[in-house]
Amino acid sequence: MNDNNLTKQSVLDYLEQDKRFDGRKFLEMRELEIETGISKNAEGSARVKLGNTEVLAGVKLDVTEPYTDHEDEGTLITTLELSPLASADFESGPPRINAIEMARLVDRGIRESGFIDFKKLSIKEGEKVWGIFLDLYAMNDDGNLIDAGVIAALAALMTCKFPEYDEKKEKVQYGKLTSKELPTTKNIPITMTFYKIGEKIIFDPCKEEEESADARLSLAMSEYNKKIVINSMQKGLEVAFTQEELSKIFEEGEKKYLEILKKMEKLVK
Repeated sequence: MNDNNLTKQSVLDYLEQDKRFDGRKFLEMRELEIETGISKNAEGSARVKLGNTEVLAGVKLDVTEPYTDHEDEGTLITTLELSPLASADFESGPPRINAIEMARLVDRGIRESGFIDFKKLSIKEGEKVWGIFLDLYAMNDDGNLIDAGVIAALAALMTCKFPEYDEKKEKVQYGKLTSKELPTTKNIPITMTFYKIGEKIIFDPCKEEEESADARLSLAMSEYNKKIVINSMQKGLEVAFTQEELSKIFEEGEKKYLEILKKMEKLVK
């Protein structure tokens, strides 16, 4: 039996005893830390620690051309870097499929929720709009980079300020931030990822638990018209969820959304 199989068996043994490696309950989240304004060169930035998992987020704003099918709306481009600095499992070079998937998960939840009012980013319809460039960097991977990355992205976007823009010269004055904030709504999208290991459902896994998972489900949720709604959903890994398991995940997702939102409102200044 190789090391991976030994680790998975240990995880399964613990879960069968209703235990986790770090003593948490199955659906208990690790300690969340958020620090904003960590970069002097970004218009918005944040560092998030979820247990020992750490992610940095930076936002740059620039004037660009709109997409041809949304000529009166600003743009959003999200990237995620998984470097060997964060884990020995990651390699240097172009983004691999897991980095692309995570970046799309972050992007989709933000985009589909209506959190950013893209129409207010239009400068001249069909010609010039503000483009948002959201970059995420994994600094340490101890499991659940997806959820940590979303929280870091939101914290950076929520504290983002526009740089000065000279309309006559059509030039952005970087380094000179205004008091104007990014046009956001109250539909704050938070992603909660649940993992199935054997017959157990857990939340916010450590690295060993994540590597032992049989199935994964990420829910991007927000509050709309005083109701919590699902903006996007993505399943990962090969094993299926039962209808009963999905019902439990949806129910717990709403609870976790409110729990994380409350923590973010307290920590993001």
